[in-house]
Amino acid sequence: MKNIKGIIFCSIFALAAYFTCKCGVCQSINLNSLTLAIIIGMIIGNIFNKFIPAEFREGITFSAKRLLRLAIVLYGFRITFQQIFAVGLQGFWADVIMLATTYLLGYYLGTRVFKLDKDLCMLTAIGSSVCGAAAVLGTDSMLKADSHKVSLAVSTVVLFGTISMFLYPFLAGLGIVPESSFGIYIGSTIHEVAQVVAAGSAVSPQVCDTSVIVKLTRVMMLVPYLFLLGLYLSKKSHTKRTKVPMPWFAILFVVMCGFNSLNLLPAAVKSGIIEFDVFLLTVAMFALGVETNFEKIKGLGLKPILLAGIMFIWLVVFGACTARFIV
Repeated sequence: MKNIKGIIFCSIFALAAYFTCKCGVCQSINLNSLTLAIIIGMIIGNIFNKFIPAEFREGITFSAKRLLRLAIVLYGFRITFQQIFAVGLQGFWADVIMLATTYLLGYYLGTRVFKLDKDLCMLTAIGSSVCGAAAVLGTDSMLKADSHKVSLAVSTVVLFGTISMFLYPFLAGLGIVPESSFGIYIGSTIHEVAQVVAAGSAVSPQVCDTSVIVKLTRVMMLVPYLFLLGLYLSKKSHTKRTKVPMPWFAILFVVMCGFNSLNLLPAAVKSGIIEFDVFLLTVAMFALGVETNFEKIKGLGLKPILLAGIMFIWLVVFGACTARFIV
């Protein structure tokens, strides 16, 4: 019960963000509740931080960490194995190629060229290469990184993912990637699911359907990544991370995907679960925003943004080559 006040505090603002984004204006500019919630959280956490009661703090942290894991589990209700098989190997290999190359590029440049903190490099790289904010938050549940690093990684997803929503429909008109492969291009390179939907629907319904399935396949790849991350961290016995817990939320995520594939739940129930999941993610994003310290982010400089920008260019350019020539 010690967390309840902080959870209620986060939930109130999350509800405000959730319902605000249901209005026509927000939908017309593709502003989702996760983005709005973290913006509101950052404003409150930095400008009005001194007015937040101390007894709210544990609940805010609980919302940013624990509730997030539940949200990741419920994310599995968006995906079925049938959807993944329908796209075929082309979408799968495009996801594998883009995920692996983008992550390795981001981590290498971040640690070797820009000399950034390893945790920040991992978070920024996984946000660009897998599934945006959900991947950042899922990875952080194992890394236990500082909140300002997590927020910075999420911010890069919001920034460059938003640019993608407007850029990709323009690229579709240039014919660089044929329309038959454009759904694979969008799904294997854009950061967030919502951003994929926005970009794909601006091209055509068929492209949108393909891009979402390819994207959700990419989301599922977060699970093996987290297992590999767990193995890596467990071997760093000379550091403070001598014991890494099993990512049960990742396992349950796959279980939920499997259950959803059986199509046992009525459509209305599944829709309700997905909406509840959006709300939980919104709560977690608001809490993360509150815990973000602008002074700490400022101390990191422009290097993380530059790193994310390079990865974005890589996704756009090499992703087009992959969709057109490789798969």
